[in-house]
Amino acid sequence: MTFYVRMLVSLPVVHNNFVVRSLLAAILMGATPLVLSQTAPVADMGKVEITSGRDNDTQQRRESTASKIVIGREEIEKQGDSNIGEVLKRMPGITLGGNPGRGGGVRMRGLSAGYTQILLDGQRVPPGFSIESLTPEMVERIEIYRAPTAETGAQAIAGTINIISREGRRGIPSELKLGSSWQGGYLSPNGSYTTFKEFENWSSNFTFSMYENATPDHSETVLSRQYTSTSTTLARTRINDSSSTRDGFNSTGRLQFKGSPGETLTLMPFVVYSRSHNSGTIALSQTQTGSGAATDSANTSGDGNFGMARLNGQWRRKLSADSSMEWKFNTGGWDSTSHSYQTPTGGGSVLPSLSQSATTRDRSVSLNGKYTNVLGGGHQWVSGAEIEVVRRTQTAQPVYSDGDGNMQARTLKYAIYTQDEKQFTPNWSGHGGLRYEQMSTYGNNGETEATNRVGVFSPLLHALWKPNPEGRDQVRMSLTRSFKAPWMQSLLARYTPSRDDVGSNSNIATNPGSKGNPGLRPEVALGLDIAVERYLADGGVMSAAVFHRRVSNLIRNVTSLETISGIASQQYVSIPQNVGNAITQGIELEAKFRLNQMVTDAPAVDIRSNISFYESNVLNIAGPNNRLDQQPSMTANLGGDYRLRSMPYTVGGNINMNPGYTTHSSEYQWLYVSQKRVMDVYGLWRVDPSTSWRLTLSNLSPLSYNTNSLYNSSSLYEDSTTRNRNWTNIQIRLEKKL
Repeated sequence: MTFYVRMLVSLPVVHNNFVVRSLLAAILMGATPLVLSQTAPVADMGKVEITSGRDNDTQQRRESTASKIVIGREEIEKQGDSNIGEVLKRMPGITLGGNPGRGGGVRMRGLSAGYTQILLDGQRVPPGFSIESLTPEMVERIEIYRAPTAETGAQAIAGTINIISREGRRGIPSELKLGSSWQGGYLSPNGSYTTFKEFENWSSNFTFSMYENATPDHSETVLSRQYTSTSTTLARTRINDSSSTRDGFNSTGRLQFKGSPGETLTLMPFVVYSRSHNSGTIALSQTQTGSGAATDSANTSGDGNFGMARLNGQWRRKLSADSSMEWKFNTGGWDSTSHSYQTPTGGGSVLPSLSQSATTRDRSVSLNGKYTNVLGGGHQWVSGAEIEVVRRTQTAQPVYSDGDGNMQARTLKYAIYTQDEKQFTPNWSGHGGLRYEQMSTYGNNGETEATNRVGVFSPLLHALWKPNPEGRDQVRMSLTRSFKAPWMQSLLARYTPSRDDVGSNSNIATNPGSKGNPGLRPEVALGLDIAVERYLADGGVMSAAVFHRRVSNLIRNVTSLETISGIASQQYVSIPQNVGNAITQGIELEAKFRLNQMVTDAPAVDIRSNISFYESNVLNIAGPNNRLDQQPSMTANLGGDYRLRSMPYTVGGNINMNPGYTTHSSEYQWLYVSQKRVMDVYGLWRVDPSTSWRLTLSNLSPLSYNTNSLYNSSSLYEDSTTRNRNWTNIQIRLEKKL
């Protein structure tokens, strides 16, 4: 409870008052009645058919012409996850980067960040947004598109994830959840409150979450290096131990006004604030030819603050019986400050004294307009336009690592699109679209000014075939052109020495500096998707999907000797470049059903399973293992849930697996990532219809997460292995409907 008291006391001085003002506005919108409740007249609704949430989600998936997976409230809250990333990791073809059980960037089809488009309420999330800032209580449903559409956007080589914020409906009770987790000896309390209001013309919901998250970290790095030309060798062992705490709050709301028939106005505020602190130690020992043995140690610490406030808006108006207009806007920004320190405690012969402060300020606004015309007979035409402006200011003093440095930049994006969806026959329906998108980036990094302007034209075709219109089998086909735009940082970053260079002058091919490349072009992919689906009579689905992407203008970091102003000798520098073409393809298999649908007299266990296989080739790098950006060869999930009939208990679990793999990333370098296996189980005890207790054990039997980098050229051989320890996370939570 001490954290919650500290937060209330510190609110008036939270970094940048725009966060506080937006939070108070969101609380008022979610919690304050706007009009008095009135008794509505009772109307005869005729025959009403009630279906489960899971059946509704499956039906949405089945009826969509474009291939998509829909995850509803029932599935989102079933496992008791702490954030939406944990929900997504169980979906077909989705993986999380980073240490097992610790979250990380969301990837579709094993491809890295930037290949997957993330939308919030149908609008692209702003730069700096983390999907882990969303808790399950904030989300109504998630839509996963395997192929892009003109309306959702073509910056989606791997696919699109559209997260729909929580909706308020009549009769839904408010919810309170309080709990705490335990990991590696550290307690992390958390709580959330969700409330719903509905009146004659207004409906609203509001979710507020607070947390204090404490985690340990332990890593060991063993490095062996040999300079072939000088016969100099170096062996180094580095052990890092640290602990970190992060506390903060997240809040989101939805306020909807219904005007004349066919007219709605929806406002969706979203606010995040967090502060963090970490402290640790480094113990280092090394031997080097000509220098003998040496040991050193250092204390490390750091502090940071992050605040984000966004407001999404949506206005829909019916123009006629067959046409409507929709406007969307998104405005807001985020601020981040950080301070980091390294203080030698063993003499400083190897580990230098470091101190750095960095600040980033990002503001953006976007406006979208869409016209829809329903032509009858299953025929619908949609056209629209979008514009977005992003401004970022970044400072760091001094500069130690990639991504830091002084920068002022602005990006202007606009897009126009049209798409036509039609049912040609009872067996066939089609969906065709055209989209053009242009991005212009202007910036100054304190050394030079740069401009980058790119445009991409994307034709997009989808088809759905039902062999029997009354049957449960169907085939989907898509032929699309999608792209990945270069990041602002990769275009404009100034020259930055690597952190380990500071004080040691060890600039080598495996420890290069870095800088941006304003001449980058977007990666463009021509894609083919085919899926066969069978929807089971009593709910559930079985599907097999194959895809193929041919990527041109692939962006990779290339290390070479460069002349740097102010430095006498040439330096090894890593620069993002368009290196050529690549191919990626795979197959994704999914089965969701109740066990008694397949085995007579079996218990009614809900089974969810999926397995995906991937391969890729970067054509200008020799194989084997010349895969795309550390793409795994496989990912698999197997899980189940069972509600006991004789007692008020539900139990379930899931196991997520990714095998280890090697990536040949350049002519001389290979990277290895060990296998990931994350096992989660939970138990839910329903004390009464409004009260439940939940126990969740995440990352049972945790594996160490090991990475290895091997560099082998005529002048340098280096082998470096890092082992990261992981812990089981135990969480207990009270869930109360009010």
